[in-house]
Amino acid sequence: MKTSRLSLTINGARRTIETPPMKRLLDVLREDFQLTGTKEGCGEGECGACSVILDGVLVNSCLVPALHAAGANVRTIEGLSPGGSHPVQAAFARCGGAQCGICTPGMIMASVHLLERNPHPSRLEIQEALAGNLCRCTGYQKIIDAVQAASEGDEIADL
Repeated sequence: MKTSRLSLTINGARRTIETPPMKRLLDVLREDFQLTGTKEGCGEGECGACSVILDGVLVNSCLVPALHAAGANVRTIEGLSPGGSHPVQAAFARCGGAQCGICTPGMIMASVHLLERNPHPSRLEIQEALAGNLCRCTGYQKIIDAVQAASEGDEIADL
C-alpha cells in the first residue's frame, strides 16, 4: 500500500506520520496518535461524533482523508484543556449534558466552535450549531442547557 509522509499540527504539537494518503483523519487520530477521545459513530458524516476543528472549521473527521490534513492545524477534544477541564466540558458535566459518551466529544467540539465565534448565542443559535451532531440518548435539552450555561460563565471569555 502506498504511503505518504504527512506533517500536521495536532493540539498545538507538530506531528509527522507515514500513512496512506486516503486513510481517514479519524483513523489517523485514533490509531496512529492514540487520541481516542474523537469517536466514530456512523462513519458516514451523518452523526458528528467524530467532529474536530480543522484550520478553524468544524469537520467530520471520518470524511477527511489524511492527505487533506497535511499542513493543517487539528484540534481534538484532548486539546481543549490539557491538564484541566475546559469550561464547555465543565458545563456538560454540571448540566448532565453527557449521556453514554459517544456523541459527547463531537457535541463539545461543535459547542466550542460556536462559542469561539459567538460567545453569547441564543438557544436557537445553539440548536442550529449542534444540528450536525446526533445524540441517541437524550432529547438534547440538557446539552443545549450546558452550552447556554457555558456561554453565561465568566470563564468563557478565556476561550
